[in-house]
Amino acid sequence: MARASPSTGRAAPRAPAASTKPVGPYTGPGVRSRVRISPAAARRARDLAVDPGRVRGTGPDGAITLDDVEHCRPDEPDRRASDMRRTIAAAMSRSKREIPHYYLAETIPMEAATRWLSERNARRPVEERILSAVLFLKAVALAAQRYPEMNGFWRDDDFTPQARVHVGVAIALRRGGLIAPAIHDVTDKSLDALQADLIDLVARARSGRLRSSEFTDSTITVTNLGDNGVETVFGAIYPPQVALVGTGTMTYRPWVIDGEMRPVPLVNTSLSADHRASDGRQGARFLCAVRELLQQPNEL
Repeated sequence: MARASPSTGRAAPRAPAASTKPVGPYTGPGVRSRVRISPAAARRARDLAVDPGRVRGTGPDGAITLDDVEHCRPDEPDRRASDMRRTIAAAMSRSKREIPHYYLAETIPMEAATRWLSERNARRPVEERILSAVLFLKAVALAAQRYPEMNGFWRDDDFTPQARVHVGVAIALRRGGLIAPAIHDVTDKSLDALQADLIDLVARARSGRLRSSEFTDSTITVTNLGDNGVETVFGAIYPPQVALVGTGTMTYRPWVIDGEMRPVPLVNTSLSADHRASDGRQGARFLCAVRELLQQPNEL
């Protein structure tokens, strides 16, 4: 029963009852009070160095969702670049700390591919011409489908292969930093569809309009540093993925074909793979599959 106030004789107001609603599981650094946030959003917030206490939740009862975290970006360019570097540092530190990498490389002759592209593109307007990078995306995806040890996730001390191949594409942002959003179901798409997807993905990545699924769905990643003049790249795997394929710049070098030596366009292609999910023999077969697929571009 409420007791009377000694100064007024009226009943003192009751203290508000404690809320019975569940609270979220995350209380990271800088959060002044507990916030409602889904486990997936909490993990992504840690990866992006985002303070959940500064995020406006749009989920049930104001809970913070994965999309809320993905769309929470500081306005200041310097702050965005700083946050991006912290995110990359956290992901790559985890990669090198947890993943037992092994590395393989293969020099791939591109004479058949470049000739096929030249003949096909000659009949098209400039904006519809297929890039050689698209051939690599399709070849990597088909090889990953053939060798599922390269296509999946290492989680909870176990490897889970994925039936669908979503290829992450490493994209350098204009203000600095690197992200690798996914193109979905690459094995099922034509080269023209992949070209359109790649152009769209790069444009949306650089304008900050990516979907959350494009950040999280990649089953294998391709990084291309050829436009920077690098001949070979050995990248760090993006956890929880288990493989990353790197390509360098195309160079003309002497090469023997059918007993004849002549200048041929070559591309150094590398594989960084997780030794927990595969071994060097499987990795070598995977790279050889990429090479063979690129020798028959009309079948891609």
